[in-house]
Formats: sequence, structure tokens, C-alpha cells
Amino acid sequence: MAELRDMLTAATQRLGEQADAEALLLHVLGKPRSWLFSHADDMPDMDVQTAYATLIDRRVEGEPVAYLTGRRGFWSMELEVTPATLIPRPETELLVELALQLLANDRTLSVADLGTGSGAIALAIASERPLVQLMATDASAAALNVARRNAERLNIANIDFAQGDWLSPTGDRQFDMIVSNPPYIEADDAHLAQGDLRFEPSIALASGHDGLDDIRRIVRDARNHLEADGWLLFEHGWNQGEAVRALLASDGYDEVFTAQDLEHRDRVSGGRV
Repeated sequence: MAELRDMLTAATQRLGEQADAEALLLHVLGKPRSWLFSHADDMPDMDVQTAYATLIDRRVEGEPVAYLTGRRGFWSMELEVTPATLIPRPETELLVELALQLLANDRTLSVADLGTGSGAIALAIASERPLVQLMATDASAAALNVARRNAERLNIANIDFAQGDWLSPTGDRQFDMIVSNPPYIEADDAHLAQGDLRFEPSIALASGHDGLDDIRRIVRDARNHLEADGWLLFEHGWNQGEAVRALLASDGYDEVFTAQDLEHRDRVSGGRV
């Protein structure tokens, strides 16, 4: 039998990085990282070794760590994720930050999160703005079930979940803000067949020949669901800032802007009605 230290070393060599090997080992053990340092000489039973070896094999084949563990950190939360949802990414936190800057923390406001997936954006906003009532929509029933479970586990109650395509489940409701991380990759982008993207739902990644089909629809339809002075904010690709600003301007939005992420790439755009 192998010691935990030896198991981790061997897995790191196979994967080419320790972070993934360590995350999968801690998942199998059900222990925090601090525990591993003082138990590196432990010899786990064969069930643990077998389960770990299976996960390493799957990771070697490219399956995302988040799907293997069923968890991914986002904002101040740990979220359940499944292959029915996109894996929340750090750059999407910029969208949350911008939304919070525009949402007063002492007013009852309404926000819609379109294509909520795991619920990451809606849950982050709801946790920081308890007076805000959110509606989170998604066309996927499986994704909404994940989002609901995340809300229940985190004890976040100020979100309603509704199944449907973008704004279609909202009826005639009006919102002070609409946010979204829609698909924005070009349908023929070679990256869709590489890395983690191979395992994520393609419907949540790609959107037409230029990646803007869903953004066009959201920009067009959001005006009819925003209160006066309401904001639309959405994430997009690093090379789409100019195009989405033009879309917002042509649809009559004011105060159109694009914000850059930590790597100085266009990431989130928005406008006010």
C-alpha cells in the first residue's frame, strides 16, 4: 500500500501539476488541505486508492476537476456543479462586482439573471444584497435543479427560479437590472474541442457564427423588461467589446460601457435605458 505522499507525487507526475492532483485527493479523503500536511505518511485503504486512481484517469482524459468533485468556488461560496451547468470562472466575478456597485444595499430592487446555470451570479448578488429580489432563468431543467440546491444549501431565499429561454419565463415583469453570462463563443471555434470545454454544455458556450446571437437577443428584448434607468450587464468575449457596445448603442441604451478583467481584456459590457 502507498502512503498519501507517494500517491500525490505519482498523480502530480501524471497530470503535470500538483493543484489538480491535490484537489482530487482531498475530495476522495473528504478532508481539508491542512489535514493532508500532518497525515502525509498515512496509508489509506484500498477503496480510497482505487477511487483516487479512477479520478486521476478521468482527469488525464481531460474531464474538469469541478465535474469530478462536483464543486467549484465562486465569490465567497462553494457551489455544486454538474455537467448540466457551466463551471463558474473567476472572470465572471467582475460581472457581480459591477452589479453590486449599481445596486443600492438599502433599497428593495428586482434583478433578473438570465441563463443562471449553477446560480453563481444570482446567488452572489442575493447574498450581498438581501433586499434585492432575484429571478433566475434557465432553459435547462437540470441546471435549474442544481441552482435550486445551491440556494437551499446556502440558505439564500431571495431568488425565484423559472425555466425558459432567456426572458421568456419573466412574463411582463419589469426589473431594475438584468444580468447574464450568455454563450458568446463562435460556433466553429476550435477551442470548443479542447480542454475543459469539451465536457461543458455546448448550448451554454457557443452562439452563432460570430458568438453574438444570444447577446443580440438579450440586448433587444431586455429593454422591454427594464424599469426606467434600469441597467443591462452581461459578460462577453475578450474581442467582442466594440461589437457589443455597438449593439447596445443601436438599441438605444445610454451610458454604454465596457469593463476589463484583471488581465486587461474586455469582459463585461452594459448600458442603461
